[in-house]
Amino acid sequence: MTPRGAASEREARAEKRAGCAERSRYDAKEEILEECESFWKQMEQCQSTLKLLETETLTESDAQFSLPVMQMKALRAEYNQWQKRSPEIISTNPDVLFALGKKELQKVKNDLEMVLSTVQSKNKNLEEELRREQQWYEEQKQLVDTLSRTEEETKNEVEQLSDKSLNTSAFHEQRKKILKLKRYKKELLTALGKFLEEHFPLPEEAGSAEKKNSYEDPAVELKPLHDILEILIRKLMSTPHEPYVPIDDSFWPPYIELLLRYGIALRHPENPCRIRLEAFHA
Repeated sequence: MTPRGAASEREARAEKRAGCAERSRYDAKEEILEECESFWKQMEQCQSTLKLLETETLTESDAQFSLPVMQMKALRAEYNQWQKRSPEIISTNPDVLFALGKKELQKVKNDLEMVLSTVQSKNKNLEEELRREQQWYEEQKQLVDTLSRTEEETKNEVEQLSDKSLNTSAFHEQRKKILKLKRYKKELLTALGKFLEEHFPLPEEAGSAEKKNSYEDPAVELKPLHDILEILIRKLMSTPHEPYVPIDDSFWPPYIELLLRYGIALRHPENPCRIRLEAFHA
């Protein structure tokens, strides 16, 4: 056989196979259409039967009790039919079954890809949160180590000073400095108290004119400005890692706005009902 004849024979076989595949797809489509037409006819017959049942009239005296009984019987009969019914194969055509199986697998694949994407996103968020927590833990650990070393050094210095004679000039010099600092601190606090009392009077005194015409007592006692500052200072010094103080009804709003406006206090970035003192010493 010549090469040209062999090529023609191969082309003829390919066309024959293509024609067979096309006829197979056409037969599968026709088979599905026939089955759908058969199901549709069965549904029409069931619908006609239901319409006939609905046309049956009942007397008013029996309608209240007969309808629920009939519905229960119908549901029970339908339940028994479903119990006796065996699963039916949609089609025995391999092409139809292959197409349906491929479609179902593609759906499962899409669902699994969506689940995988969601899990990966959650894992990424958890890893980022874990990284931040580890960083915060390392910072706190370093802070604790620094404070522990400072405490140990201070303790050693105190022990060394206690071992020395109390009559040494160095001890007296340190004592004089401490007393001087205490007096200076007292003077500063006194001056600050006078300044606050003069320029920022107590909320009760500022609103005395209004209270004269009111017979209702305030729900809580408002704190003066120096008490608010003292609370913020103590919180900052005692717990520097958590310096925020919750704002309750005893905090006079004009005082809070004053502290925030002039940068003396800062609000919590996530909770506006908590404030902290600006760390001027840092």
